[in-house]
Amino acid sequence: MSQTEAKADRGDAQIILAQFQSADGDKTGPPLSLPADITAEQLSILINKFLDNDETHPYSFYVNEKEVVKSIQKDIIEGDKRSAEETLVIEYRPQAFFKVRAVTRCSSSLTGHTEAVLSVSFSPDGTQLASGSGDTTVRIWDLDTETPRFTCTGHKNWVLSIAWSPDGKVLASGGMDNTVRLWDPQTGKAIGTPLGGHRKWITSIAWEPTHINPKANRMASSSKDGTVRVWDTTLRRCMFTLAGHTAAVTCVKWGGDGRIYTSSQDKTIKIWNTDGTLYKTLSGHAHWVNTLTFSTDYVLRTGAYDHTGKEPANREEAQKMALKRYNECKGKGPERLVSGSDDFTMFLWDPLNSSKPIARLTGHQKVVNHVSYSPDGRLIASASFDNSVKLWDGVTGKFIASLRGHVAAVYQVCWSADSRMLLSASKDSTLKIWDLRTKKMKLELPGHADEVFTVDWSPGGDRVVSGGKDRVLKLWKH
Repeated sequence: MSQTEAKADRGDAQIILAQFQSADGDKTGPPLSLPADITAEQLSILINKFLDNDETHPYSFYVNEKEVVKSIQKDIIEGDKRSAEETLVIEYRPQAFFKVRAVTRCSSSLTGHTEAVLSVSFSPDGTQLASGSGDTTVRIWDLDTETPRFTCTGHKNWVLSIAWSPDGKVLASGGMDNTVRLWDPQTGKAIGTPLGGHRKWITSIAWEPTHINPKANRMASSSKDGTVRVWDTTLRRCMFTLAGHTAAVTCVKWGGDGRIYTSSQDKTIKIWNTDGTLYKTLSGHAHWVNTLTFSTDYVLRTGAYDHTGKEPANREEAQKMALKRYNECKGKGPERLVSGSDDFTMFLWDPLNSSKPIARLTGHQKVVNHVSYSPDGRLIASASFDNSVKLWDGVTGKFIASLRGHVAAVYQVCWSADSRMLLSASKDSTLKIWDLRTKKMKLELPGHADEVFTVDWSPGGDRVVSGGKDRVLKLWKH
């Protein structure tokens, strides 16, 4: 077809003025005259040229927070009612290089626990899997054969939370019996005696990130008794206790800045220095604070391990790789924190620079049970007892969409490593996978016989594990 025919075919597409800009607000390249019907793929070719990328990087494009899915004409000029006369600032955001495939089938149902499965977790490199249960045991599973490997016995009551050390060499578990125990995942044996001192049950456990301490020997445990204890896991002793909350501590996180963050039923969030002194208190919630998430959560969890599966040669290299990944994820902005509460709302904080929240995220009709940042730090997902999952902008806190489909309370959400999909576990016995591009349900994974309490997507993205009231662990694959 000749050029004139092509033009007639397009009905002389109007020309728009556009300026590319990075997520940090830096302008890229000169202002351009582009045809209004330019597609996201064509924009991608352009921006790769401007940035002199050796290989083609994937990007998504936004004008005024509205994504260009089909073309600028369709999404922005017609969809967002923007005039074609003004200069459009097109913000480009890098996407993950690799694509995670949605899991579609249950590859095995692992039985063995004799009570409800309360927590499941993949190790930071995704090669090991552990679960904690109401039957007082921690189980370690073999992922190659999908069979039980070890049963770690010792707790005298329910195992409420488990956490892998950042190097994957130690597994910590906290129970209703007020103790934290350490296990060697290679043998399934306990490492030393239980760490005692808490007067009530353990609510959550956090390890110090690799880029701060590559030795992976410090861990914090929070308890219903209102304190947090910081342990040296090699010497197996309590280094110091963080006491300041006046009610149960619900969640502890070890931030990428080295400080420890705690949320409590006394309606506050406290930030502690690593010597055990209080740095600041964030208040504003009108009820219990249940859950915390960092914009860098995924990188803090996986440390030196990325999607390539390369094993660091030694601790120094692990620290370097972890620090590089942390800085890339954090970008120019600060590390952001989101807290979810029984007051039905969430707050978005820039905790180091301000004691006032950046935004208050309202819309849930019931208790917010779990919040989670996407691995790239751009989106926040929240699970609530109002049967919905909501999506929010990770920088501004602006509401994006409600994901509806569950018919009972949603207990937990979990992201795929490429931030393109979200998984939710619910009281209605199903898991659902949501596609973030369309904001619709991609797949439903039925199979559990009862409520699903806990879910985890492996850092490599190849499998999902879920557990709940029916005492079975299910592994899901593509």
